[in-house]
Amino acid sequence: MGRRVRLKIAARISDLARLQAFRVGDRLREKGFEVEYAFRASLGDQNQHDPLWKMPEKGVFTEDFHQDLTSGSADLVVHSWKDLPTEPRRDTRIAATLPRADSRDLFLMRRDRIDGARTSKRLRVLTSSPRRAYNLQAFFKNHLPFPIDDVVFENVRGNIATRVKKLLEQDVEGLIVAKAAIDRLLEAPEAEFDGSRSILLDALKKTRFMVLPLSVNPTAAAQGALAIEIRNDRSDLSRILESIDCRETFEAVEKEREILASYGGGCHQKIGVSVLPRKFGEVLFLRGLTDAGETLNRSEISVSVRERVEPAKIYPRSDEASSFFSRRERPRGEWARAESAKALWVARETAWPEGFRVADDVWVWTAGLTSWRKLAARGIWVNGTSDGLGETENHSLDAIAKADQRKLEWLKLTHSGSSPSGTMPICATYELVPRPDAPDLKGRTHFYWMSGSAFDRALELHPEIRDAFHSSGPGLTHEHLVRRLGRPTLPIYLNPEAFRAALGL
Repeated sequence: MGRRVRLKIAARISDLARLQAFRVGDRLREKGFEVEYAFRASLGDQNQHDPLWKMPEKGVFTEDFHQDLTSGSADLVVHSWKDLPTEPRRDTRIAATLPRADSRDLFLMRRDRIDGARTSKRLRVLTSSPRRAYNLQAFFKNHLPFPIDDVVFENVRGNIATRVKKLLEQDVEGLIVAKAAIDRLLEAPEAEFDGSRSILLDALKKTRFMVLPLSVNPTAAAQGALAIEIRNDRSDLSRILESIDCRETFEAVEKEREILASYGGGCHQKIGVSVLPRKFGEVLFLRGLTDAGETLNRSEISVSVRERVEPAKIYPRSDEASSFFSRRERPRGEWARAESAKALWVARETAWPEGFRVADDVWVWTAGLTSWRKLAARGIWVNGTSDGLGETENHSLDAIAKADQRKLEWLKLTHSGSSPSGTMPICATYELVPRPDAPDLKGRTHFYWMSGSAFDRALELHPEIRDAFHSSGPGLTHEHLVRRLGRPTLPIYLNPEAFRAALGL
């Protein structure tokens, strides 16, 4: 047998950077290569005082390692891809990546500060990101289970464990971090990370969490993805890395970086962009404020249809009621099992019974952002949302659930006529009662449906609409429409607002 090829991987010395390098090394060892590591501090690690957006240098966490590649002292460098400048380098390139971790941000709020924030209506949050501060100001005022009038974002630097310790020690209520960093540290098998993991476990016991929705808070371009950088002339490494590369992640991240670069790039920008490859199409979330003062706010799916339609032909318009049913709550005995559930997935805010309260250790997830806001107004702490992408959208809560020593079993709160989801058991908390004043659909040609039940009732009252233009969000409603209409697929929009905007309303 020939001698095994030995590859040297360079990376930052922080826990997260080493973890990422180890995961790349694991994959290469599986392919039969020997691996060694070289870790050291970057410029960004050495300066722990200035906010990143104040540092003039580009690539403050990555530039130091460029020389390692060009000199040949390292074969490849593993980076957090979001730390790399958007401008390509002349003599090196990103050759591969692994499957992306959860790209969303995580908000942790101290349990011992909740009552104080409720009374003062003031929230102080640690983060060094202009993007987060810009995009989350209004969100925190409307999506906590009590009103907030003033949100103050304060600078924080340091590795993940250091930031979490600052949350618990400083005069603040909350902290925002990349969820991928928390997940990776919680799941790390290496004993050398036990100290950081212990700090995180302690913090999770002392805080409540929210997974921040991408529709409101798209993340830094490439967040959650790692980049494997090599020298341009290392064609031998290119062939090796092709075998571990996740092309879907690579292409999504490249699109995010191209979009950010079109507005100037850089961590100082108040811009978040997320590209999500899904079976039903590619989802794009783009929000923020450019240096030129342009407000960005796009949420779209690649399979959406755009055309100009007369407002009178669209259903529903924003100025009309769209309900075919009224709600009748079922007796408590018929939904009592919801009271013992530890994880509730709420199809709509109306599925939450009047007066129903849950303990602090119950996780609540909503189908969309509107239900989150309405439940928060009723005093319910919501942990996250499927963001209108359907109930099969991965919650990505395994690492936090394991840390909490809980078996994550969701119970779906919905109405009695809801179709079985196949992904979680159903608890019917209310019934749909047909309204005598159903919406008038005469002359309508383009429809967006929020539920299969509404479509069925509309078709019963107006059979002539069967051959019209029908659309919905992704998920069970789309599947229901496809079955009922016998069509292979239908246009998909993230919400009624996106539907109306695409049709010129």
